[in-house]
Amino acid sequence: MQPISPDYHHLLTAVKQRVREAQYRALQQVNQQQIQLYWDLGQLIAERQQQHGWGKSVVETLARDLQTEFVGMSGFSARNLWYMRDFYLEYSADEFLQPLVAEISWAKHLLIMGKCKDPRERLFYTVQTRNNNWTKAVLAQQLKARAYHNTVLAQQNFAATLAPAQLPAAVLALRDEYTFGFLGLAAEHSEYELEQALLGNVRRFLVEMGGDFTFIGNQFRLPLDDQEYFVDLLLFHRELQCLVAVELKVTEFQPEYAGKMNFYLSLLNDTVKKPHEQPSIGIIICQSKQRTVVEFALRDVHKPIGVATYALTDTLPAELRPFFPSNEELVRRLDAVTAALQGGGGQQ
Repeated sequence: MQPISPDYHHLLTAVKQRVREAQYRALQQVNQQQIQLYWDLGQLIAERQQQHGWGKSVVETLARDLQTEFVGMSGFSARNLWYMRDFYLEYSADEFLQPLVAEISWAKHLLIMGKCKDPRERLFYTVQTRNNNWTKAVLAQQLKARAYHNTVLAQQNFAATLAPAQLPAAVLALRDEYTFGFLGLAAEHSEYELEQALLGNVRRFLVEMGGDFTFIGNQFRLPLDDQEYFVDLLLFHRELQCLVAVELKVTEFQPEYAGKMNFYLSLLNDTVKKPHEQPSIGIIICQSKQRTVVEFALRDVHKPIGVATYALTDTLPAELRPFFPSNEELVRRLDAVTAALQGGGGQQ
């Protein structure tokens, strides 16, 4: 038996990669065909109902006949046929959702449809699932954590400081609150303890941040003349193609935090940013904040900065969240995110 060539392992790695890529493309095609089939069936049922007044009994009969005809093929229960009808009716009427129907699986669509009634909320989770390759389990976790509402409520000055092409992705990259329950920290902890706990759980931290961040370093050194300054955490956002400076505060937000972050961003842009990268963004994560204080602190700042809070547990009951902040502010921020998505629809 001839000895294996040293190049064989490289060949094997390349072949396995090609096989996995082919499997992934095949799964994508199967998913697209399934979604198209369900869309067509939903359309047929909806049209027959409108034209001939089909009711519950007809759909149940159709389900039985399909299951008899296509033995072993799942998806033709009466309940699923009704989902197909609802899917077609609700998504065909939305110019932003309709082009995305084949981008994620049927199981994920059902999860989003069941949990979200607002089209803008459905659009958010559909786009995020597609862009970040969320599994069904991750999507369920994001829905439970109310990722959309945390994003919509996020406080930032991005509209005034970023180019329109960057705005949609930047808005989606910032949450109003991050949950760091996986850190296991005591209620009383220092900024150093918080930073070290995040470093020890960096993968889960990046997932909580949104999935499109990569880690560069902590206590990132920024020299200036004979002084040294340090950014708590330095990340990179792949879609935005920019550095993201993260400052951690275990106290309530103070206006001077915005000025310090503005200073850091100037240094990053002048000394660290690569020529092909976009201007740096700052995120200040505090233990608490007063929303009006944040708004005034960011009003005349010319670098893109967002302010969020963190919680070690998800303590606010879901039924109370709609009351924080006011309904008027919620509507305003919903409209802002919708406008941002429309403006960047071609890049999603």
